[in-house]
Amino acid sequence: MDQVRYGIIGYGKIGSQHVKKILDGQVPELRLTAVADEDPARLAAARQALGDSVAYFDSGAALIASGAVDAVHICTPHYQHPPLAIAALNAGLHTLVEKPAGVYTRQVREMNAVAARHPELKFAMDFNQRTDPAYIKARELVRGGALGDIVHTHWLITNWYRSQSYYDQGGWRATWRGEGGGVLLNQNPHNLDMWQWIVGMPTRMRAQVYYGRHRAIEVEDDVVALAEFANGATGTYITTVIDAPGTNRLEIDGTRGRLVVEGGRLHLDRLSVDEPEFNRTWTKGLGKPPMTAEEVPVEGEYTAHAGIMRNFCAAILRDEPLLADGQEGINGLEISNAIHLSDWLGGQWVDLPVDEDLFCRLLAEKCGGTLPA
Repeated sequence: MDQVRYGIIGYGKIGSQHVKKILDGQVPELRLTAVADEDPARLAAARQALGDSVAYFDSGAALIASGAVDAVHICTPHYQHPPLAIAALNAGLHTLVEKPAGVYTRQVREMNAVAARHPELKFAMDFNQRTDPAYIKARELVRGGALGDIVHTHWLITNWYRSQSYYDQGGWRATWRGEGGGVLLNQNPHNLDMWQWIVGMPTRMRAQVYYGRHRAIEVEDDVVALAEFANGATGTYITTVIDAPGTNRLEIDGTRGRLVVEGGRLHLDRLSVDEPEFNRTWTKGLGKPPMTAEEVPVEGEYTAHAGIMRNFCAAILRDEPLLADGQEGINGLEISNAIHLSDWLGGQWVDLPVDEDLFCRLLAEKCGGTLPA
């Protein structure tokens, strides 16, 4: 096999974008052979764009059972990600899932368990920011010890601006039953993945979350969260959809310096001596460790979704390592669920992993009494 026969399940905004990249030749080892969508209008739009070159199905289940593909890319509303992935994996198909992995960790844990029973298949998440050379370099520096032990980490991610007209388009978005959350579930899964990918998972969270505070929606549009990590480090995570122009700044402070990632650039302040050592030996009152500042070169191209799809094909065809193994999709969702649960419990600390039964019970209440199938 020199090409992967590929099926797109969900021809909405993101699914159609992926199809355009495929048609533009950005993923040469992929051959689009099937598209599925439950909406007749979207399926008609796919047929108009692709003609008779692919097979069309009115459900993901029908595409999965068709034999027309070697791999599927699941681009449906969030609640559907795990059940469709489970069906695809059980049918022997390599599976790539859009973010987020799901809405609640219990369903994602079930998906991961099925994937673990099929080691012969490639299972991946479309965490496209893992192809961003700035974040790749940041992870290399942090994991390589350039900052020493992490003390604080702060992400101010407020450039996900969305106007009311965006939400007024209707559909499943910005509702508990349709989407399962707001800015955390829609815009922020990439950032939450990057946060834990670079600095590791927090052990507990607490948060203040605002629902429909700035937009006429059911779900959250403004979030302020605190985190604690196993080594005693603390962190803040702030996000909203209402700031314009907004900010995207990740700062990581350690015992040997500070790293700032902003605007695709990395600024590194290196201390000449470890801060705890300086604190132990300094006897002159005011003073702080000597520091050197540098701009860290960022090399390489941000290949985004096309890069993830190329990597997915390379993993299938040549067993190259995945950039975002599907099993890791639960991590950022664990943080998101903890933020929601903390707020639902009055802002108290919530340990990770979260109490899945409690989370699902409270989410079901917001969905009208039951979780969507």
